Amino acid sequence: MQICRDLPSLRAATAALRADGRRLGLVPTMGALHDGHLALVAAARAAGAGAVAASIFVNPLQFAANEDLARYPRDEAGDLAKLRAAGCDLVWMPPVEAMYPPGAATTVEVAGPSAGFEGDARPGHFRGVATVCCKLFLQSGAEIAAFGEKDWQQLQVVTRMAADLDIPVRILPVATVREADGLAMSSRNRYLTTAERATAPLLHRRMTEAAAAIAAGAPIAPTLERARAALCDAGFAPDYLAAVEAATLRPLDAPSRDTPMRLLAAARLGAVRLLDNIPLGAPAGTPGPG
Repeated sequence: MQICRDLPSLRAATAALRADGRRLGLVPTMGALHDGHLALVAAARAAGAGAVAASIFVNPLQFAANEDLARYPRDEAGDLAKLRAAGCDLVWMPPVEAMYPPGAATTVEVAGPSAGFEGDARPGHFRGVATVCCKLFLQSGAEIAAFGEKDWQQLQVVTRMAADLDIPVRILPVATVREADGLAMSSRNRYLTTAERATAPLLHRRMTEAAAAIAAGAPIAPTLERARAALCDAGFAPDYLAAVEAATLRPLDAPSRDTPMRLLAAARLGAVRLLDNIPLGAPAGTPGPG
């Protein structure tokens, strides 16, 4: 496994990987890797990438002024060992000055799916995500880029950005990897206390119950309000729990007959902000697309 820390070495390494006609897959990460990240490596390879690169870069542009960039978990040695064991071919680990050289003045702003939800909770966050992903795609020349569905809004923002800018990369969605009790894997889960970790799976459980009720014909607004109340009673502080169109993230007041839907949630539990989302089906008997 090759490790690159400057752009010339990255470009030489990716050219060598493609020399025999292999397609390159990319797994963008901020490190602190878990099984969800490693599933992206496997998914990229299964989707046709003959070689897989991962990036590890804690991107300062996607942290708001009130967020602690320095506190974000870092484990370079552990991350590299996991990627090596997963069969990763190359790791791109640029310093900040390689990604954003002095005088850099360009950022990428995506409207549409970046509006609301995380866009409201973390102003400027998706500008940072879109900018760094655009740079990673262009730096690596990857044909496939794998992203987990846990950060659903981020996935839609990156997909929209790549399409709008005609970047020749296939954005590959990969299903959320969960712990045995349903908690979505996240680098930030390590900050949960023992008691909070025992409570955390209730977020997914209440979402699943609400989605099932809506699919059975229950109205959206009161169903989600009951779920929010149950989360509050369990010690969560929900930021949002919303039914949306899957691609646009437009909020829904009623199930759609022909548009894929998603249930999105963000809730604080102690000092940790948990995100999750699940598919939302139409009520029983409602015809689906096609």
